[in-house]
Amino acid sequence: MGVNDEQQIRSLIDRWKEATIAGDLETVLSMMADDVVFLTPGREPMNKEGFAAGFRAWAGKMKLESKHDIKEIRVSGDLAYCWSHITIVTTMLADNKKNQRAGYTLTVFRKQSDGRWLLSRAANLIVA
Repeated sequence: MGVNDEQQIRSLIDRWKEATIAGDLETVLSMMADDVVFLTPGREPMNKEGFAAGFRAWAGKMKLESKHDIKEIRVSGDLAYCWSHITIVTTMLADNKKNQRAGYTLTVFRKQSDGRWLLSRAANLIVA
């Protein structure tokens, strides 16, 4: 695994977190492949358009805080995976009600011909 590849993936994860907290959907979408697939407990797989719709549904309605503890990143050619433990705290702006969720994620990244890494597949096991 090239150190540069791992650093690029860690940077993408950091930018994703920052953009999500800021409610910057366009930046988040730019970090995922067009054929991205998200797997979450009890739901059908979600594509990029479904992700964007879900993002728009909460953006501006809550404050988000998160802690991302990367456990492992492995790179092989133009594919890489990362598994992490994530804790998310949301605070509803209307009533200041907080909710904390935590769990593990497994994310697959694909290196593009221009050298950028994009999120390709994600299995999110975060529960309330």
